[in-house]
Amino acid sequence: MLVELRIRNVAVIDAVTLPLAEGLNVLTGETGAGKSLIIGALGMLLGERTAADRVRSGSEKATVEGVFDFRRQTQLRALLDERGIEADDELLVLKREVGSNGRSRAWINGSPVTAAVLAEIGACLVSVHGQHDSRQLVDAEHQRDVLDAYVQAAEARERVSEAYSQLMALRARERELEQRRQDAARRSDYLRYVVREIEDVAPVVGEDDSLDGDIRRLSHAEELQGLAAQAAAAITGDDRAALTRLATVRRALTSLTRIDPELERLQAGFDAAVYALDELSTELEHYAETVEADPSRLRTLERRRDQLLGLMRKYGPTMSDVLATGASARAELELVDGGALDLAAIAGARATAEGALSEAAAELTRLRQSGAAEFSRAVSALLPELGMQEGRVAVQLIPLDQVGVAGAESVSFVASLNAGSDVRPLSRIASGGELSRVMLALSTVLAQLQQVPTLVFDEVDAGVGGAVAWQVGALMRRVASHHQVLAISHLAQIAARAHHHIVVHKSAVGTVTTSDTTVVTDDARVVEIARMLGGDADREVSRAHARELIARGVEMVSTTSTGETEAGGRRPAQRRGKPV
Repeated sequence: MLVELRIRNVAVIDAVTLPLAEGLNVLTGETGAGKSLIIGALGMLLGERTAADRVRSGSEKATVEGVFDFRRQTQLRALLDERGIEADDELLVLKREVGSNGRSRAWINGSPVTAAVLAEIGACLVSVHGQHDSRQLVDAEHQRDVLDAYVQAAEARERVSEAYSQLMALRARERELEQRRQDAARRSDYLRYVVREIEDVAPVVGEDDSLDGDIRRLSHAEELQGLAAQAAAAITGDDRAALTRLATVRRALTSLTRIDPELERLQAGFDAAVYALDELSTELEHYAETVEADPSRLRTLERRRDQLLGLMRKYGPTMSDVLATGASARAELELVDGGALDLAAIAGARATAEGALSEAAAELTRLRQSGAAEFSRAVSALLPELGMQEGRVAVQLIPLDQVGVAGAESVSFVASLNAGSDVRPLSRIASGGELSRVMLALSTVLAQLQQVPTLVFDEVDAGVGGAVAWQVGALMRRVASHHQVLAISHLAQIAARAHHHIVVHKSAVGTVTTSDTTVVTDDARVVEIARMLGGDADREVSRAHARELIARGVEMVSTTSTGETEAGGRRPAQRRGKPV
């Protein structure tokens, strides 16, 4: 459960430390005092998206920190281990920081985490129900989600979703292949011409470059022969040749090394140069002998080059492009000739996927059918306690023409909330106050199944008052017998039911307005209840009325000898003193 919430520099909040207890915690205060800011700060802590405008004016960063007692949450401990987050035996500390530049950082027990991990862990700790949930209640998808949460169909829905995705992928692949096959069939004559033309030439990558070299040599054969012979003669020819003239250098070096042996390295270098020239002369002579003018071969190579150039002009610009075009044309033709076999294989896989989806959807349908009536009875049983004596809610499962990603049926909540009324969809019969009470009844039923230890109700009592408000408070008290509950309320009837009462108030520090909180007990709580009742809290008659309301709450929630509340639930052990 949430033990303490610390907020600093969020909107108009300077610094607030909010101590919470087990049972029903109620947060009250004047309109605009900052109650919603506290819930917004809690949302920041739970990983919701946030922006720099949440930072208090003049501050560099906003910080929210929550301390949780999670001794009884073994699944959460395993999740923390998977994420590499260390945790002690009792407390878990979540922290979120948002800078004035919009950058956000988060930690769990001092270990840096992403906002996604913070949200994942936060979802295991706190569940927030707000006024918007009442509006969502008329949405068909939300109604389906509520029913599936009640029948614990998460795994079945996941199987349906996976089977549906696989089937859609196979259908898309089948449509694509069939379309490509039809396109290829329309182009088959052209494709066969392309393949035949390229295969007749049978080009090879790089062949065009090698042909250019061969043609260039054959075209200049006589010139190449002459130049090579000339160069060889200049090295090893007559008395004027290079090697002959270098004999003088050899004799001089021999004399030098005889006098100074250290100059032998020069002799070695000279010998290497002479050897290289001799080798060069030999290669030039060999080249001159091998170069041969061959007009017939030249014409053959030029015709081959013209063929390759023709292909590259049509299918290029490079030889690699020509070969790729041929391969692509052959692949398209294979679709015409062998695509039927591929389509048959895909059709078989599709039939199997359709069977898997049908089976998974049938299991999900069975879960919904088996739990719908029980869910309807559980919710309807709470409506009289919320001022709707003749109210009843039912769940309709409407078969779909085709199985979808969420199953084979849509879900619709229908209700009759007043005597003599016909059963109609909630969106057509419920006022805002009635929707709030129906939503509270749903939350109460679902809370029995949720593993989340802390439930937050953000003004879900909107649109109710009088005796109904008292009944709403009783229902929240019932939920608080097995969950920690934090409720924001403007109703004294609900505040009087609280185990732990916190007041939010706005004050001025110098020229700056800030919000703060105070835990109220005894006389201070009487004054706050009197204010909520609309009376003058300074008058004794208003305080007497408040004391009477608190006393009535104490009387109605007093335990029996077995330790059970009037709602039939056993009150959990208190860590912060005895509840009211």
